[in-house]
Amino acid sequence: MAANAKPVPGKTLISPTDHTLIMIDHQSQMAFATRSIDAVTLRNNAAMVAKAAAGFKVSTILTTVAEKTFSGPIFEEIKDAFPEADVIDRTSMNTWEDGRVTERVNQIGKNRLVFAGLWTSVCIVGPTLSALDQGFEVYVVADACGDVTDEAHQRAMDRMAQAGVRPMTSLQYLLELQRDWARTDTYELTTGIAKLHGGGYGLGIIYAKTMFGGSEDKHVTGVGTATKEASRQAAE
Repeated sequence: MAANAKPVPGKTLISPTDHTLIMIDHQSQMAFATRSIDAVTLRNNAAMVAKAAAGFKVSTILTTVAEKTFSGPIFEEIKDAFPEADVIDRTSMNTWEDGRVTERVNQIGKNRLVFAGLWTSVCIVGPTLSALDQGFEVYVVADACGDVTDEAHQRAMDRMAQAGVRPMTSLQYLLELQRDWARTDTYELTTGIAKLHGGGYGLGIIYAKTMFGGSEDKHVTGVGTATKEASRQAAE
């Protein structure tokens, strides 16, 4: 029997309401020894993920390790995105072994989890494999993670993927939350984050808007100018 195509998203695509984001140990001391990604790119990607989650109101858990005694504060870009967040500071390398974290996961009550953090081979492998073992569906934002060598990061990603973790990127995370340019309520949010943190894609948006008044949603039938303008004004 032939498959029947339907205009509905795949079940493994994420949405703003179907998952919890867990950002782990994006701290100075952890970043100093990270070599699989440079610090500027790492901070940029972490900011993109954090701003996307905050803007789309994704349930989010922030956690650090030895913040006051060794590793330093969480990246300012993340703290700025969640200024009122209660950041959980741990002693355990495996976030999942801290009962405060799993208690918050249970309170939120979502079976799909998205992780990002430092280092990939320890602080991300530990909780992702633990969550998988307990029946959760797990994603990792690979380029918002990093490790002490390229090899360490890649082998950690391989190990997680072999176990069933789904890898993605920071830009992919942002665009998958939007997923339809006709969603005018979050259009300016998404393109605004992309302009700041989306690299060449962001530059392309700036160019198109400046030179031609270009907009991804202009070709969408039924999306009127008044609706788009109201959305822009609300975002400013």
